[in-house]
Amino acid sequence: MPDAASPDAVGIRDVQSRDLPAVRAIQTHYAHHTVTTFSEEPMSLAEWLASLEEKRAAGHPFLLAEQDGVILGFAYAGPWRWKSAYRHTVEDTIYLRPGAEGRGIGRRLLSELLSRCEAAGYRQAIAVLTDDASTAASYALHAKLGFTEVGRLADVGVKRGQTLSTVLMQRSLGS
Repeated sequence: MPDAASPDAVGIRDVQSRDLPAVRAIQTHYAHHTVTTFSEEPMSLAEWLASLEEKRAAGHPFLLAEQDGVILGFAYAGPWRWKSAYRHTVEDTIYLRPGAEGRGIGRRLLSELLSRCEAAGYRQAIAVLTDDASTAASYALHAKLGFTEVGRLADVGVKRGQTLSTVLMQRSLGS
């Protein structure tokens, strides 16, 4: 039997509409208290539902990590850009519930997300990270899973009184 603290005790599954209040609560924390996302306000439940439906229609995975009924994090893929030539490239997003870090949950979530994107025929995955010490773990996670840094965008956001830059990371999916 896996230890309750181990990532093996955590299940990864598709997000359902009933999960959206917990998804929203996690994203709200990051929107209000960090610079790891450029979102300054949390998405409403209606916006999350529309996002879920949009991802389903487009074939973009939207996953969550759960243990004993508690949602510990979520990850999803979305379009990198809206122009049609980018249709084989996705951007990943991953959030962990505060306190769930350092247990391997992010690695399991992102690994499964990338596997599903590859199985769906996507060829490239892009990660856009805030260039800030608070995203060091996300940078390390992406690097461990084969992403490489491909660029930086200087001073493209302002949040919580800070001018912020981003780091772009990329990974090939399949052939």
